[in-house]
Amino acid sequence: MTTATIVGSGPNGMVAAAILARAGLEVTVLEAAETIGGGTRTVEALVPGLLHDHCAAVHPMAAGSPILSDLGLDRYGLRWMLPEIDCVHPLDDGSAGVLHRSVEQTAAGLHGDGGRWRALFERSAAGYDQLSDDIMGPLLRVPRHPVRLAHFGVPTLAPAVVLARAFHTEQARALWMGTAAHAFRPLDLPLSSAIGLGILTAGHRYGWAVAQGGSRSITDALAALLLDLGAKIETGVRIRSATQLPPSDIVVWDLAPTALADILGDQLPPRVARAYRRFRSGPAAFKVDYAVEDGVPWTAPEARKAGTVHVAGSASEVAKVERDVHTGRMPERPFVLVGQQYLADPSRSAGNIHPVYAYAHVPRGWTGDATEAITAQIERFAPGFRDRIVASSSTSPARFAADNSNFTDGNILTGAKDWRQLVFGPRATLRPYDTGLPGHFLCSAATPPGPGAHGMCGAHAAQRALRHLRQI
Repeated sequence: MTTATIVGSGPNGMVAAAILARAGLEVTVLEAAETIGGGTRTVEALVPGLLHDHCAAVHPMAAGSPILSDLGLDRYGLRWMLPEIDCVHPLDDGSAGVLHRSVEQTAAGLHGDGGRWRALFERSAAGYDQLSDDIMGPLLRVPRHPVRLAHFGVPTLAPAVVLARAFHTEQARALWMGTAAHAFRPLDLPLSSAIGLGILTAGHRYGWAVAQGGSRSITDALAALLLDLGAKIETGVRIRSATQLPPSDIVVWDLAPTALADILGDQLPPRVARAYRRFRSGPAAFKVDYAVEDGVPWTAPEARKAGTVHVAGSASEVAKVERDVHTGRMPERPFVLVGQQYLADPSRSAGNIHPVYAYAHVPRGWTGDATEAITAQIERFAPGFRDRIVASSSTSPARFAADNSNFTDGNILTGAKDWRQLVFGPRATLRPYDTGLPGHFLCSAATPPGPGAHGMCGAHAAQRALRHLRQI
């Protein structure tokens, strides 16, 4: 029987395993940690019954993922839940940019900028299921829907600050820039609009969904499917050398390229090894989990209904702090993303104690403590927040890296999303999942289409592996 080993149990590794097992291969998943899931883990911490997502938390890309839908994970308990409002970006004057799943409803709330918002998102969101055929994979290929891709793609080339100038109101500019900041890169550079436009377009189609019961439900559903398909999952197995691998016809690596270069060493073609070792990491995340009595008392009432809140101030402030972080300076007021997943999924709370998830963008490998800066930023837009904190726990960049080797120096995106790595992945090739070593494939978020719990990197790598098997 043809065998496959998957190294890493993040969503990409698990999806690759499911596709190969469904094709009839004997599959084994090896995970270094004691718990599967990579970035899609959820823990009960701080207060009994309170559920906190470890990293991946809100899933506009995963809710509409073609492969997660194809695998039928709803049969294994995966349920997507939506908050009343997807995202809010509060401002110091008490107003806010408000993002709804509906393009029309969002546009109506942006008043004079509503028409511009519709022009950017209405057509692409309506055709997202076709658009995803082209954007949820390698960009260097013949598109299936070239006209639709061009309509979406042209604005992605612009720096985010340039697109922000198209809006006249601070609410619209801030809402846009806060979402663009998910790229963890300076927003005055070309292609810095790409990730923000992708998130917003997917969100207008499927909403900024969360998984009922926590992001671990994505992992649990994939694990249940794998067991039904006869696959094996082994935890606590850290692969440091290719000699540790069991005999396998196919090996799929859900690892950062630098880690793979260290493991495979001279077995890789020299040009591939050089590219993997040159792969660049980006800024890091510093996360604080809070247990909050009665929730966050946001000044902007819309934020009290939002699954995600961008805490950063004006659009110009967002641009400045992202530039500072990129150049290694820790801002006094960092960009903070706050997750209120319990508003969509009340099962995560314990009575009137609610889990609040918050992380700040910090310089790569930063060793300081951002707990107070994050708390102060939330307090800035929610006076009285401190008084409601029952307990809290912080995760530094070093802790992120220790928990997941893909998060080098605390970079939770598995690599800097500059124009080169965003377009090409780990190296300039038409086959970004191929390692150059026959039978070995890379499927981590370093490969297209990049970060998220959508599993599409794993899907494409598994399809490459199956084509390889048909050719030998």
